[in-house]
Amino acid sequence: MNASSANETVVLQYRDSFTKAVTKNVIVVVLSISINYINIGLIHTFCKHQIFYTNPRYILFIHLVVNDMIQVTLTIILFVISYTIYKLSVSLCCTFVLLALFTTENTPLNLACMAVECYIAICVPLRHVQICTVRRTLMLIGLIWVTSMLSALPDLFITLATEPLDFFHSRVFCLRQTVFPNPLIIKKRDISYAVFLVIVWLVIFYTYFRILFTAKAANKDAKKARNTILLHGFQLLLCMAAYATPQLKDALQQWFPKNYTDSLFATYIIVQIIPRSISPIIYGIRDNTFRRHLKRYLLCKVSMSKATIHGLP
Repeated sequence: MNASSANETVVLQYRDSFTKAVTKNVIVVVLSISINYINIGLIHTFCKHQIFYTNPRYILFIHLVVNDMIQVTLTIILFVISYTIYKLSVSLCCTFVLLALFTTENTPLNLACMAVECYIAICVPLRHVQICTVRRTLMLIGLIWVTSMLSALPDLFITLATEPLDFFHSRVFCLRQTVFPNPLIIKKRDISYAVFLVIVWLVIFYTYFRILFTAKAANKDAKKARNTILLHGFQLLLCMAAYATPQLKDALQQWFPKNYTDSLFATYIIVQIIPRSISPIIYGIRDNTFRRHLKRYLLCKVSMSKATIHGLP
């Protein structure tokens, strides 16, 4: 039995009842719509005010928001497909999986860059304007995408080199391990995830402690920067859990064989959904400037809704 068949056997063995499947799909769809609705408001606020799209800090933030919207949408689509269409062609599944991988790996890199920007603003304030320019920020975002692509695209190249052409015309249950089944990919994945984990956590710890020891205790901006990096760290901790998901799934299958699908669902919510709901909190709510403009946008939406209800032009 090949890896793809083995994975489909496991899926069939732990298939949910109809009621449970509907409940889970409703939960994830409602959560995704809620997160994306809030993020659309953040993007609209960003685009409407020059103070945001000329500031590297907010450019990095809105890139994170857009990236998270793509990631949430893709993972929700794959989640719903796994309960409805069930199987996809390998070519289409490869496209979905690769985009999901790019956006998933972008998140910790983007958080690390935002932490560095906080560090420069607090510890090297006189050079912040020269170092953190809009042009360099856009180049940094490009570098984030290139890094994620260099990490994930070898999976596709290895599969193209090792699998027959008929494999790409077949239909499979859409998982990373079913469309990229070569054992070398698993080893490469573990190594690349370990490298990402070490580098990003070193950046987070370094920037946090540099701000902690460099800035004055009474400095309000420094305190806020430290709290922001702590939130980045918490968000990063949840995001990095995705790197341990393969091992976690194996452990859950052994520990909770009767409730395996429920454990996987809880893991999916914690690892994929919750981290994407934290981004709006960090800047959309905590940041005074963004909160003020976002509040105006929301109040305007409410006023327009009331006018529509009462039939006003």
